[in-house]
Amino acid sequence: PMTTKDEITIRTPDALLNGQSVVSVIESCCPQIKDAWQMPSIDSDAVLIAIRIASYGQDMDVTTICPNEKCKHENSHALNLTGVLDSIASPNYNVMLSVNGLKIKLKPLSYQEATKNNLSTFEEQQLLSIINNDEISDEEKTETFKKHLQRMVDLNMQALASTTEYIEADGEKVDNRDFLLEFYNNADAKIIKTVRDKLEEHAKTAALPNPKIKCEQCETEYPVQLGFDYANFFVNAS
Repeated sequence: PMTTKDEITIRTPDALLNGQSVVSVIESCCPQIKDAWQMPSIDSDAVLIAIRIASYGQDMDVTTICPNEKCKHENSHALNLTGVLDSIASPNYNVMLSVNGLKIKLKPLSYQEATKNNLSTFEEQQLLSIINNDEISDEEKTETFKKHLQRMVDLNMQALASTTEYIEADGEKVDNRDFLLEFYNNADAKIIKTVRDKLEEHAKTAALPNPKIKCEQCETEYPVQLGFDYANFFVNAS
């Protein structure tokens, strides 16, 4: 279970954004994980759910709005996290991709690499807000867009290289990250699309399950979208 120090750490906004608070809490509560930055990112939700269960018990109070247009009742339920934990699936990374005569072996991103990707998504959101800001001149928008666009392209290519264990061609395997990055920077669209489609498939498999609950008012059954904000996930739990 978490200590008081862990509880304070997990609620620190800046540390949550860059992933440091999650890493610190995992290493504190799971001493066998020596470097949480390097753990597979697909395991992070499962580990944190287990930490919460160990700290506060298996039930988590959730408040949702009934999707029935004639109802819209606010429901309060106790969600069984043990059931959620048991339902988490892991993608099969042993399946090779075959495209243009190449065999591509993928792997999960480390938590550190996934955090970089999340920061990239955050940058994209900032970029959209700049483009939609009428108070900024068109010239400034264009300059800012070019700057952020190139950075986003670079980060996306780095993510592809990081999630590739190796590429095999004519019996030769290439696993050097710099060579993989160079390959993706010059690869044709078919290869990039094939890899991205597979990564999206893996992401869907590893996504948190959406347990169903029943409205207290009209008895409509609907799924609960589980996208844990770690700060809220642990706050007011005791």
